[in-house]
Amino acid sequence: MARSNDRAPRHADLHRPVKLLDEGDIPALLREARNPLILVLDGVQDPHNLGACLRTAECAGCAFVVVTRKNSSPVNDTVRKVAVGAAESLPIVQANNLRNALVKLKEGGVWIAGTSDHKASQSLYAAKLDGALAIVLGAEGDGIRHLTAETCDFLLRIPMLGQVPCLNVSVSAGVCLFEAVRQRGHR
Repeated sequence: MARSNDRAPRHADLHRPVKLLDEGDIPALLREARNPLILVLDGVQDPHNLGACLRTAECAGCAFVVVTRKNSSPVNDTVRKVAVGAAESLPIVQANNLRNALVKLKEGGVWIAGTSDHKASQSLYAAKLDGALAIVLGAEGDGIRHLTAETCDFLLRIPMLGQVPCLNVSVSAGVCLFEAVRQRGHR
Protein backbone atom coordinates (compact mmCIF):
# COMPACT_ATOMS: atom_id res chain seq x y z
CA MET A 1 0.00 0.00 0.00
CA ALA A 2 1.41 3.40 -0.95
CA ARG A 3 2.08 6.01 1.70
CA SER A 4 0.37 9.36 1.62
CA ASN A 5 2.01 12.04 -0.41
CA ASP A 6 2.42 14.48 2.50
CA ARG A 7 6.13 15.07 1.77
CA ALA A 8 5.63 16.04 -1.85
CA PRO A 9 7.28 19.35 -2.67
CA ARG A 10 5.00 22.33 -3.02
CA HIS A 11 5.13 24.12 -6.36
CA ALA A 12 7.23 26.92 -4.83
CA ASP A 13 9.72 24.37 -3.42
CA LEU A 14 10.53 23.16 -6.93
CA HIS A 15 12.13 26.51 -7.76
CA ARG A 16 14.55 26.48 -4.82
CA PRO A 17 17.78 24.67 -5.58
CA VAL A 18 18.40 21.33 -3.90
CA LYS A 19 21.53 21.35 -1.74
CA LEU A 20 23.93 18.88 -3.31
CA LEU A 21 26.85 17.50 -1.30
CA ASP A 22 30.22 16.30 -2.59
CA GLU A 23 32.64 13.43 -1.89
CA GLY A 24 34.10 15.30 1.06
CA ASP A 25 30.75 14.97 2.86
CA ILE A 26 30.72 11.16 2.70
CA PRO A 27 32.61 10.50 5.98
CA ALA A 28 30.19 12.72 7.95
CA LEU A 29 27.18 11.07 6.32
CA LEU A 30 28.55 7.64 7.24
CA ARG A 31 29.13 8.71 10.86
CA GLU A 32 25.46 9.72 11.08
CA ALA A 33 24.20 6.42 9.65
CA ARG A 34 23.93 3.05 11.36
CA ASN A 35 24.35 0.07 9.03
CA PRO A 36 23.77 2.30 5.98
CA LEU A 37 22.21 1.31 2.70
CA ILE A 38 23.37 3.64 -0.07
CA LEU A 39 22.37 3.91 -3.72
CA VAL A 40 25.09 4.91 -6.21
CA LEU A 41 24.08 5.89 -9.75
CA ASP A 42 26.76 5.83 -12.44
CA GLY A 43 25.69 8.21 -15.21
CA VAL A 44 21.88 8.06 -15.09
CA GLN A 45 20.96 10.67 -17.69
CA ASP A 46 17.18 10.50 -17.90
CA PRO A 47 15.59 12.87 -15.35
CA HIS A 48 12.53 10.62 -14.96
CA ASN A 49 14.77 7.66 -14.10
CA LEU A 50 16.85 9.73 -11.68
CA GLY A 51 13.71 11.01 -9.94
CA ALA A 52 12.27 7.50 -9.69
CA CYS A 53 15.57 6.18 -8.29
CA LEU A 54 15.64 8.93 -5.64
CA ARG A 55 12.05 8.15 -4.66
CA THR A 56 12.80 4.43 -4.41
CA ALA A 57 15.97 5.06 -2.39
CA GLU A 58 14.07 7.23 0.08
CA CYS A 59 11.30 4.64 0.44
CA ALA A 60 13.92 1.91 1.03
CA GLY A 61 15.49 3.96 3.84
CA CYS A 62 18.78 4.74 2.10
CA ALA A 63 21.13 6.94 4.11
CA PHE A 64 22.02 8.90 0.97
CA VAL A 65 22.44 8.66 -2.80
CA VAL A 66 25.61 9.25 -4.81
CA VAL A 67 25.30 10.50 -8.40
CA THR A 68 27.95 11.52 -10.91
CA ARG A 69 28.43 15.20 -11.71
CA LYS A 70 29.28 14.53 -15.38
CA ASN A 71 27.13 12.46 -17.73
CA SER A 72 24.22 12.53 -15.32
CA SER A 73 20.91 14.31 -15.26
CA PRO A 74 20.95 17.45 -13.15
CA VAL A 75 18.58 17.46 -10.18
CA ASN A 76 16.10 19.67 -12.00
CA ASP A 77 12.35 20.32 -11.73
CA THR A 78 11.50 17.09 -13.58
CA VAL A 79 13.67 14.99 -11.26
CA ARG A 80 12.18 16.69 -8.22
CA LYS A 81 8.60 16.25 -9.42
CA VAL A 82 9.11 12.54 -10.13
CA ALA A 83 10.95 12.08 -6.80
CA VAL A 84 7.87 13.40 -4.94
CA GLY A 85 9.87 14.99 -2.11
CA ALA A 86 12.82 12.58 -1.98
CA ALA A 87 15.19 15.10 -3.58
CA GLU A 88 14.47 17.47 -0.71
CA SER A 89 14.62 14.94 2.12
CA LEU A 90 17.39 12.54 1.03
CA PRO A 91 21.05 13.67 1.01
CA ILE A 92 22.44 13.63 -2.53
CA VAL A 93 26.20 13.48 -3.07
CA GLN A 94 27.23 14.71 -6.51
CA ALA A 95 30.63 13.11 -7.13
CA ASN A 96 33.23 14.72 -9.36
CA ASN A 97 35.04 11.38 -9.43
CA LEU A 98 32.90 8.31 -8.76
CA ARG A 99 35.88 6.05 -8.08
CA ASN A 100 37.07 8.41 -5.32
CA ALA A 101 33.58 8.45 -3.82
CA LEU A 102 33.50 4.64 -3.81
CA VAL A 103 36.92 4.54 -2.13
CA LYS A 104 35.63 6.91 0.59
CA LEU A 105 32.68 4.58 1.13
CA LYS A 106 35.05 1.60 1.45
CA GLU A 107 37.22 3.52 3.91
CA GLY A 108 34.05 4.05 5.95
CA GLY A 109 33.43 0.29 6.16
CA VAL A 110 30.87 0.05 3.34
CA TRP A 111 30.85 -2.90 0.93
CA ILE A 112 30.31 -1.92 -2.71
CA ALA A 113 28.04 -4.14 -4.82
CA GLY A 114 27.88 -3.32 -8.51
CA THR A 115 25.20 -4.58 -10.84
CA SER A 116 26.13 -6.12 -14.16
CA ASP A 117 24.13 -8.48 -16.29
CA HIS A 118 27.09 -9.96 -18.17
CA LYS A 119 30.07 -9.66 -15.78
CA ALA A 120 28.44 -10.88 -12.56
CA SER A 121 28.44 -14.48 -11.55
CA GLN A 122 26.45 -14.00 -8.34
CA SER A 123 22.69 -13.63 -8.31
CA LEU A 124 21.24 -10.76 -6.30
CA TYR A 125 19.25 -13.31 -4.29
CA ALA A 126 22.34 -15.36 -3.34
CA ALA A 127 24.32 -12.34 -2.10
CA LYS A 128 24.60 -11.19 1.50
CA LEU A 129 23.19 -7.65 1.55
CA ASP A 130 22.52 -7.04 5.24
CA GLY A 131 25.57 -5.00 6.32
CA ALA A 132 26.80 -1.51 5.45
CA LEU A 133 26.28 -1.59 1.70
CA ALA A 134 26.28 0.60 -1.39
CA ILE A 135 24.52 -0.72 -4.48
CA VAL A 136 25.83 0.70 -7.76
CA LEU A 137 23.56 0.89 -10.79
CA GLY A 138 24.63 2.11 -14.20
CA ALA A 139 23.35 4.28 -16.98
CA GLU A 140 20.46 3.36 -19.19
CA GLY A 141 21.68 0.86 -21.76
CA ASP A 142 25.39 1.05 -20.85
CA GLY A 143 25.34 -0.13 -17.24
CA ILE A 144 28.19 0.68 -14.89
CA ARG A 145 31.48 1.80 -16.40
CA HIS A 146 34.52 -0.51 -16.47
CA LEU A 147 36.49 1.43 -13.82
CA THR A 148 33.42 1.56 -11.59
CA ALA A 149 32.99 -2.21 -11.88
CA GLU A 150 36.66 -2.74 -11.01
CA THR A 151 36.25 -0.63 -7.86
CA CYS A 152 33.28 -2.68 -6.61
CA ASP A 153 33.86 -5.42 -4.05
CA PHE A 154 31.55 -7.78 -5.92
CA LEU A 155 29.16 -7.77 -8.87
CA LEU A 156 25.56 -8.91 -8.87
CA ARG A 157 23.02 -9.74 -11.52
CA ILE A 158 19.26 -9.73 -11.37
CA PRO A 159 18.03 -13.04 -12.83
CA MET A 160 16.30 -12.31 -16.14
CA LEU A 161 13.86 -14.80 -17.60
CA GLY A 162 12.50 -13.02 -20.65
CA GLN A 163 13.94 -11.95 -24.00
CA VAL A 164 14.53 -8.29 -23.06
CA PRO A 165 18.17 -7.96 -21.93
CA CYS A 166 17.72 -5.61 -18.97
CA LEU A 167 15.35 -3.74 -16.67
CA ASN A 168 14.90 0.01 -16.49
CA VAL A 169 17.42 1.47 -14.01
CA SER A 170 14.68 2.65 -11.65
CA VAL A 171 13.09 -0.80 -11.63
CA SER A 172 16.51 -2.36 -10.98
CA ALA A 173 16.98 0.07 -8.08
CA GLY A 174 13.69 -1.10 -6.58
CA VAL A 175 14.51 -4.78 -6.98
CA CYS A 176 18.02 -4.45 -5.50
CA LEU A 177 17.24 -2.04 -2.68
CA PHE A 178 14.20 -3.91 -1.45
CA GLU A 179 16.06 -7.24 -1.52
CA ALA A 180 18.57 -5.56 0.82
CA VAL A 181 15.67 -4.25 2.95
CA ARG A 182 14.20 -7.78 3.09
CA GLN A 183 17.54 -9.27 4.18
CA ARG A 184 17.85 -6.64 6.89
CA GLY A 185 14.67 -8.01 8.47
CA HIS A 186 12.33 -5.12 7.71
CA ARG A 187 8.84 -6.40 7.12
